[in-house]
Amino acid sequence: MCGRYSFTQSTLPGEIVQPENLEIEVKARYNIAPSQFCPIIPQTDPERVHFFRWGLVPHWAQDVSIGNKMINARGETLTEKPAFRDAFQRNRCLVLADGFYEWKKTATGKQPYRIGLSSEEAFYFAGLSSIWQHPSGELLPTFTIITTRPNTLVEDIHNRMPVILPKKQLASWMDPSAKTEDLQELLLPYPAEQMKAYPVARQLGNVRNDHPGLIRPYEPPLTLF
Repeated sequence: MCGRYSFTQSTLPGEIVQPENLEIEVKARYNIAPSQFCPIIPQTDPERVHFFRWGLVPHWAQDVSIGNKMINARGETLTEKPAFRDAFQRNRCLVLADGFYEWKKTATGKQPYRIGLSSEEAFYFAGLSSIWQHPSGELLPTFTIITTRPNTLVEDIHNRMPVILPKKQLASWMDPSAKTEDLQELLLPYPAEQMKAYPVARQLGNVRNDHPGLIRPYEPPLTLF
């Protein structure tokens, strides 16, 4: 499961959106949480960054609260789940990020870890999007992050990880003519040797905390005994 992530950089990863088409400011976020509006690039408008709400609400849903259970979609079962099947075929998206967080069980309690690329570059999660219409007619754009099995780095921390798409696969993921069987082959763990993980402050657990200190390596206080 991916329940928190960050996007703190001033430049976009890859060359999907050209600088001249960046019409909105993407502010640094250190503790992005479900139900918040986050920057993504939807397949329906791949030239621009949009803000969608994290937690996918299928177009057929009766209530928006279903999105609370739809922050992640398992890559292995996208074609089997009615909530994700349509979006996988025609509403894929790229989610801007530069790190994600998972909690590891330790002798002193759960310790959050920040996980990202060794290069510290920004990247894209593979995602799905949906536009839900309220009975009043108001439209709510939503998205979910696709997960897969962990690589050897992440498996020591958690049993799932978000799908990070290499730059060379971005165009294939956004291709409207791509076949689902070919897309499924993209939903793999990112190479562990190109990633790093380190503990961060437990302040991360409070969604109201959103500051640069959250992405710094955590150093436990020294004790005399």
